[in-house]
Amino acid sequence: MTKPHVDLYWDIGSTNTYFAFKLLQPIVARHGAELVLHPYNLGYVFRNNDYELMKESKAKLRYRKRDLMRWAEKHQLPFQIPRQFPIKSSRVLRGSLAMRQKGLEVAFVEAALEAYWEQGNAGIVEYAGLRPIAERLGVDPDWFEATSASDETGALLAKSTDDAVARGVFGVPMMFVGDEMFWGKDRLDFMEDELARATA
Repeated sequence: MTKPHVDLYWDIGSTNTYFAFKLLQPIVARHGAELVLHPYNLGYVFRNNDYELMKESKAKLRYRKRDLMRWAEKHQLPFQIPRQFPIKSSRVLRGSLAMRQKGLEVAFVEAALEAYWEQGNAGIVEYAGLRPIAERLGVDPDWFEATSASDETGALLAKSTDDAVARGVFGVPMMFVGDEMFWGKDRLDFMEDELARATA
């Protein structure tokens, strides 16, 4: 029997990905399911759809910031708005695919999300800022950088993003339980209901 799983499409540049990743893991564990990560190059999709991040009214941006802090307070997460935002996320996305080869994808993504959204470390946009994470996880940083920067990993990231778009993913965080799609950190209740049905 195949173990039930939740597909999570993510990009580190998404504030809501941070919250979804943190809040999703205990839900998945509670139902004996597996979390399957799919890196999604949000910047690439934005560019192809002529969407410009932060091109919204100041009132809406102020509200969004306060709302994010409400989520952090409610769930007791050390989230903070980084000084440098938005960021180029492709190296983190590539790095996650490299670490998948070592069985450390989830641990790497969690460490990268914490570095940026909790510690404000925008240095992770470069491999130099990601190498210490790989090393802490017991992976040779030279191997990590070379594998992440390879053409093969670049092709994997492009395929992951293209496959997501073909599946109907239009933003992140996006979660699937089977064919049921749930967008955003505020849809976790509905997602868990579906997961409960799938694991019953």
